[in-house]
Amino acid sequence: MASKEKEFAQLIKDNQGLIIKVSRLYTNSLEDEEDLFQEIVLQLWRSYDSFKGNSKISTWMYRVALNTAITLFRKKSKSLPTNELDINHADFIEDDDEKQQQVSLLYTVIKTLPNVERAIVMMYLDDLPYKDIAENLGITEVNARVKMNRLKKTLKEKMEKYA
Repeated sequence: MASKEKEFAQLIKDNQGLIIKVSRLYTNSLEDEEDLFQEIVLQLWRSYDSFKGNSKISTWMYRVALNTAITLFRKKSKSLPTNELDINHADFIEDDDEKQQQVSLLYTVIKTLPNVERAIVMMYLDDLPYKDIAENLGITEVNARVKMNRLKKTLKEKMEKYA
């Protein structure tokens, strides 16, 4: 049992960036982000034995993380919907690092997207092939490509608007 726990702990350590990204994109506060991170890890642990290796471990982790985030997002009906965020570029000026400002702005703009579109963008930014994106979301590869092309245009327009 101890080796299974060590293996799982290493898996989480190696892929914590993926979990952090999902947590950040589906929450509005650091506290909620930390709670979602913990919930995703818990759900990964609960389903760890059911992973059969038919897909990449990262594909499985994305699927569990996104399902957990979207489920919790729906349950928290009293929290502020992220598509109603008031985006103000002045909020990003305090950070001197221009690249970090752009990344923060991008995350804020991505949060305004509906859940599925957020997931597509996040996986695309992680360089997942369209095949894996489609598999994670239960859509066709062609549909994933079409959605991403539309999302690129939408994100570009929003970034220009708030830049």
